[in-house]
Amino acid sequence: MLNCIDGVRILKVVIIIILLMASNVYAAQSTITEAEGYACMGYDKSRKLTETEAFTNAKRTAVEYASTYLKSQTTVKDFQLEKDIIDAYANAKVKIIQEMEKKWYQDEKSGDCFKIKIKAEVIPDETAVRDMASDKSPADNPALPLYVSLWTDKKEYKLGEKIKIYIKGNKPFFARVLHRGVKGNMLQLLPNPYRTENYFNGGVIYEIPAGNDQFELEVSPPLGEEQIILYASTSPLGDLSLQEEGALYLVKTSSRDIGTKTRGVKLKVKSDLDKPSASEFFEEKAKLKTGQ
Repeated sequence: MLNCIDGVRILKVVIIIILLMASNVYAAQSTITEAEGYACMGYDKSRKLTETEAFTNAKRTAVEYASTYLKSQTTVKDFQLEKDIIDAYANAKVKIIQEMEKKWYQDEKSGDCFKIKIKAEVIPDETAVRDMASDKSPADNPALPLYVSLWTDKKEYKLGEKIKIYIKGNKPFFARVLHRGVKGNMLQLLPNPYRTENYFNGGVIYEIPAGNDQFELEVSPPLGEEQIILYASTSPLGDLSLQEEGALYLVKTSSRDIGTKTRGVKLKVKSDLDKPSASEFFEEKAKLKTGQ
């Protein structure tokens, strides 16, 4: 359990931590963008097929935007990296975060047409992304898509021990760090009421708790398995429903909606219409375990 000391009261929250040493962390990388798709009816095309075609076109455009955006972020011209990005997104998967607009309209030449606008998460091929980072630690290479390392000071903890969590990104990023308890309750460790900043510089190791934090992470019963969850993006993250609980926030948003809500990132409007608006996104989880 966490002994969260704010000088007035002690907030106790169950916590269990072990450093996650996963081999498939690259699957957590993705790009979030907005895209539109269009299609028109024909003699052999029903309204349903037209809508499906427009939806497919929007997803294809989202993949193109994501690839173009990432290539534009390479400050030094690196043709091999650009090729790797193209390969990674050649077989990308697309998850719809939000259907922002969909409507039928009349086109003078084509007749009945359908338009859809989506916010989508484009997930690159895991193997190709891993190949991009094969030369060095991805957390130390700012030319790569956003990558944030998450670790703790020890792999296992005993009753009464205090826990330190660390994060480090390969470029500037916005972040949210959550704790999932044994019973599924969610607490937001960062940002919190005393440490409101959620923007971090790349190449810097950040410690939790530290700075203006007014809590400690102390292991106490009940003991079991839990998680630390990190969400990061190059754009401000989507909002959650939070309730202040001493030095931390209790997450009121349903657990099944947290990922989607957080992925509702606030994309910047581009003055140059030829450059798509997009944001690099990263999610990491650390399984947690404590004992006597």
